[in-house]
Amino acid sequence: MTITSQKISPAERLVSLFEQSRGTLNEGSSPLLNRMREVSMKRFAQAGIPDFKTEDYKYTNLNTALAKSYKQELVRENGVIDLNVVFERHIPQLDTHLVFLVNGWFYKGNKPESGLPKGIVLDSLEQVANQKPALIQDFLNRQAALSNDPFVALNTAFAKDGFFLYVPKGVALEKPVQIINLLSSDENLMVTQRNLIVAESAAQAKVLVCDYTLTSSSFLYNSVTEVFADEDSLVDVYTIQNQNNQTAAINSTFIKQERNSVLTTGAFSLHTGLVRNNLKIVMNGDHAEASALGISLTDKKQHVDNFVLINHDKPNCTSNQLFKNILDDDSTGAFAGRIHVARDAQQTNAFQRNNNVLLSDKSRMQTKPQLIIDADDVKCSHGATVGQIDEDALFFLRARGIGEKEARTMLMNAFAHEVIQKVSIEPLRERLSELIEKRMNGEIAKGHEQ
Repeated sequence: MTITSQKISPAERLVSLFEQSRGTLNEGSSPLLNRMREVSMKRFAQAGIPDFKTEDYKYTNLNTALAKSYKQELVRENGVIDLNVVFERHIPQLDTHLVFLVNGWFYKGNKPESGLPKGIVLDSLEQVANQKPALIQDFLNRQAALSNDPFVALNTAFAKDGFFLYVPKGVALEKPVQIINLLSSDENLMVTQRNLIVAESAAQAKVLVCDYTLTSSSFLYNSVTEVFADEDSLVDVYTIQNQNNQTAAINSTFIKQERNSVLTTGAFSLHTGLVRNNLKIVMNGDHAEASALGISLTDKKQHVDNFVLINHDKPNCTSNQLFKNILDDDSTGAFAGRIHVARDAQQTNAFQRNNNVLLSDKSRMQTKPQLIIDADDVKCSHGATVGQIDEDALFFLRARGIGEKEARTMLMNAFAHEVIQKVSIEPLRERLSELIEKRMNGEIAKGHEQ
């Protein structure tokens, strides 16, 4: 089915598509997914598409992306992936439990249970919802339903599939799970993907999500991921975004932490058209710890917007936010980081920092760090910097015989290193450093040239 360009607003077209597709959306889907569709579409219709008048989307213009016509795959298409092509294109090759999703659908060629510790479930969300609904009924849409973001509501209305990871009590998933999200189409395509990660008490889970485009078509990618980290759990979730210049991606991640849980999450935007990353963390148990990291590298007319909200609802919790951006040419970026400390969340430690380097006079960065503190016994700080490359450091390197391009790459690697070293998966740290260097040398961009 195709979203056609008519003289109606993008929001109206999406509502119309939903009305036309109700039967197809419900067909083959679990009641757990179907029960959420109607009310979610009503919420989307009421809210509409956010624009610059919407405070949370003030610096991200979605009009161009949403004005295009998109096909949508409402039923699973049985295509075949050339894995050799996939791995030739800069996707990290690590020792992982590997699964693929194609256009939001769990790939039929996956063998998710191979080599996994006993009790762990890694499978299609659609299949689990149909065959093992008890595993997800207490978690699915519990966090996302509280969001006012219209794209989250749109995702809930159209979602058919995605991935589901379940790690039972006391089980350690030592080797990371690597999710490779592939976008591939000969036509412009709208993709909706819904993911769920559940780590029970004292469980350990490491997840690496790699987003990649295989074709040059335009994609509108709307993804929602809910993560539940039970007490004493250890959860790592990282995303590497490497998509073509015609991709508009809206990624919303909701994380709920219980007592003594430790979370590290990071978003690394290496190549893209437009990306909006929404991250909400709720610290729902005392002595929880959370680290939120991010790096983006943009050029041409690319745009990356990171919106981060961490709610400290319980006492004695610690959070750290560190996001860095390197912008060149006419690219733009935005960062909005918000820390909310509830009245009873005493003994909170919460820190936030956003640092940005502009490599051209035309690049632009908008940053808005925020603290909302209702408790009085806390340690909180926030800060942001926007500047240009250190000319003294550049001169120092060039005076020692290092070429200008190489010297600039060295300085940008040093700038990114502070974030990279906080990644908890050591092989991923090494691979990220390589990928960032390739990006700055233009090698990754070549894979997306038209």
